[in-house]
Amino acid sequence: MAELPERIRAFIAIRVSGEVARAIDDLIAQLHSHDDGLKWVTAANLHLTLKFLGPSVPLEKIHRLTKELETIAADTIAFEIDAAGVGGFPNLRRPNVVWVGLRCEALNDLAARIDEAASRCGFAREQRAFNPHLTIGRFKRPRLDSATRERVEAAKNRTFGTSTIREMTLYRSITGADGPTYEALAKFQFKSPI
Repeated sequence: MAELPERIRAFIAIRVSGEVARAIDDLIAQLHSHDDGLKWVTAANLHLTLKFLGPSVPLEKIHRLTKELETIAADTIAFEIDAAGVGGFPNLRRPNVVWVGLRCEALNDLAARIDEAASRCGFAREQRAFNPHLTIGRFKRPRLDSATRERVEAAKNRTFGTSTIREMTLYRSITGADGPTYEALAKFQFKSPI
């Protein structure tokens, strides 16, 4: 982290398995149509954000939080996540994003512990309830065309598989003309299940 700028856009996230990411990428290929008004997420960028730290975070705060994340990871047993269901926020009539749902009881506890640790390091507390999902598309215009909405609604009960989550990652997000690039700054390994 020594060569980073003094302030970075950063977040903490987990990634699903390659098999699940490929299944979701297949769905994106099926949903995508020319000029559908969506910026689709690539399989390489699929992630569940556990905590967005901010658009311009001082490295000093990142260093403090890293110690807390090491402690949290050491107390977390690897767990499984089911990826299932497709929807939109706030709804499919006027969505901002299209998502794939994630199910796992351990996620809420992990996100709460990270939020608490981040708060001790000077980060703002989350104001919204944690809602585990993978964003697969962001809208460039406010209304989803009817053909794309029908394809999304047809996939709403689809399942994508199960991932074993063995680590969380601190990422730097670098915005560019072709979309964001995520640079892993530190990985925090969870305990193996007994």
